[in-house]
Amino acid sequence: MRNWGICLGILAVFSCKAQQVYPLKTDHTEVAQNSYLKDVNNELDSFIGTWQGNFNGNSITLFVTKEIHRFFNENQYKYYKDILSIKYVIKNSSGVVLQNTQNMVFPAEQLKHTIYSQWAEDSGNSLLFYYGGTNCSVGWGKIILKKLSSTQISWEYRPNDIILDDSKCPPGTDINIYLPETKDLIFTKQ
Repeated sequence: MRNWGICLGILAVFSCKAQQVYPLKTDHTEVAQNSYLKDVNNELDSFIGTWQGNFNGNSITLFVTKEIHRFFNENQYKYYKDILSIKYVIKNSSGVVLQNTQNMVFPAEQLKHTIYSQWAEDSGNSLLFYYGGTNCSVGWGKIILKKLSSTQISWEYRPNDIILDDSKCPPGTDINIYLPETKDLIFTKQ
């Protein structure tokens, strides 16, 4: 009986494989399941913080946080990744909240309202984000943040088109895009 326990212990040790770690910009579709895309160069850190900007009379506050080892389950790909997550509050000129994701909790499979970093460009001075869109996936697309200084970033949002009908989006659903659809919008660190 004792030998049987030893054999099971040895089998468990050899069957457990260490998680494979790759640089952040690695394509998750080209690595083993459950691999970890790690921010080995700390490229994400300078974007962390609370940022304030204004666009077309609206006040936009971005809350940029770093999530270490976040699990993603996309189609057949399962992996972990260090990311930046952007949550936001958008208010009109009267102070009325138009959209607020600041306290939302996003499960691994949820894309609605999420803004997650993909990878850094330009030696860490520019970050590409994927935005999952709002209701009925309206507004999904790409956001690019560029570091201008330690206290200012530039925002660019490129939403993609989507065709909606009553089968995809119930009538009366708020399908407004409140994020600023523009390029070179300056945000200042608070």
